[in-house]
Amino acid sequence: MPDYPDQLTTQELQTLDGAHHIHPFTDSAGIKAHGARIISRAEGVYLWDSDGNKLLDGMAGLWCVNLGYGRKELVDAAAQQMLQLPYYNTFFQTTHPPAIMLAKRLGELAPGDLNRVFFSGSGSEANDTNLRMVRHYWSCLGKPEKHVVISRKNAYHGSTVAAASLGGMAFMHAQGGLPIPGITHIEQPYWYGEGGDLSAAEFGLARARLLEDEIDRIGDDKVAAFIAEPVQGAGGVVIPPATYWPEIQRICDEHEILLIVDEVITGYGRTANWFASQTFNICPDIMTTAKGLSSGYLPIGASLVCDKVADVLEEKGGEFAHGYTYSGHPVACAVALESLHILEKEKIIENLQKDIAPYLAEKWQTLADHPLIGEARICGMMAAIELTPDKVARAPFAGERGQAGLICRDICFANGLVMRSVGDTMVISPPLVITKPQIDELIELAFKSLDMTEQKLAQDGLLKSTV
Repeated sequence: MPDYPDQLTTQELQTLDGAHHIHPFTDSAGIKAHGARIISRAEGVYLWDSDGNKLLDGMAGLWCVNLGYGRKELVDAAAQQMLQLPYYNTFFQTTHPPAIMLAKRLGELAPGDLNRVFFSGSGSEANDTNLRMVRHYWSCLGKPEKHVVISRKNAYHGSTVAAASLGGMAFMHAQGGLPIPGITHIEQPYWYGEGGDLSAAEFGLARARLLEDEIDRIGDDKVAAFIAEPVQGAGGVVIPPATYWPEIQRICDEHEILLIVDEVITGYGRTANWFASQTFNICPDIMTTAKGLSSGYLPIGASLVCDKVADVLEEKGGEFAHGYTYSGHPVACAVALESLHILEKEKIIENLQKDIAPYLAEKWQTLADHPLIGEARICGMMAAIELTPDKVARAPFAGERGQAGLICRDICFANGLVMRSVGDTMVISPPLVITKPQIDELIELAFKSLDMTEQKLAQDGLLKSTV
């Protein structure tokens, strides 16, 4: 049996990691110089590193461990399925019970007529699938020129070539010659950072109508779809004004373009509904899901497809020449089924709506009183605070963007709280099973960390604004 990590010291693990492991979204030279943080175990909403330090995981892993760590039911579901059928593919007119039953359950849970499911291994893969599917759909209808997909700047739809192109992260596009052709981007509905003197309602309408402007510029006959997250997670928990989504829906309906709603982060209870499309009253033609589908215990993604699209593909599309080795992996499907069962059996989403989400919102809003915070915003169980040296002006820091956020993030870790920085925005997305006392602990650690961040910024001469 190979050496188990518990037999190695933190320094030994860091040395091996630096020598052999290329990390995603990480400066390889920096992590090699300073050493990776080694997470060795987890339980409930807590993590422990290899030095025994306990951390409250305010990010549910990577927006995904909705049920918390250590759920034996999910482990048992995986073990039982591995013994019965550890793997088989779903290519070439073949399937298996876990994929069938999960597809059926997702059709029952999803809003509207999203009754068909194409499985993948991740949200990135699901969005690759969506790009190919919408182009194939319009081609089946005799409109192959209707192929352009409109997205938003600062959107995140994954990191494969197609998914990163659909996303609007400029620093990702700078590596690898992205975006690929046939994808354009409009401005995001980020009122705090870009709203200027407009009211939130005015700004929401103005940003939504940029979609109509872009459709007019390109031509209705060339636009296939619009893709967007209900709430931009990796972009900084950007919650659109209430006027935004109704106008987006109107535009998509009137111009007859497909609406792809990316719920990789927001699905399966994150906004205190099964799906954020229900929270914002959106009617998607295709919905992207992953992460919380299996509570992060195994990789799985799914494109939920409406009957209108699926019927055309079935009747006119012939063979859809697309798929993944692990599409509908039986063990991942079994774990996802059990995860959905736990959400329903334990009434977790109902409890969020009635109790936990309102309590978190109340406590989170108190952070707005801190002198370093320009805005505290929240939607269900995902939230953000904006760091600023000037609350009244909503001003950014004069120094390098993101410097204050990184300082705050590192201080949070040192204090036992995992809170992510997106530029100078701090975000959380805790496990859905977090309790009120644990929320109190999270807020207490956040206040402590903000006090220490303000002190550090002042000491370093960084509490200066651009105004």
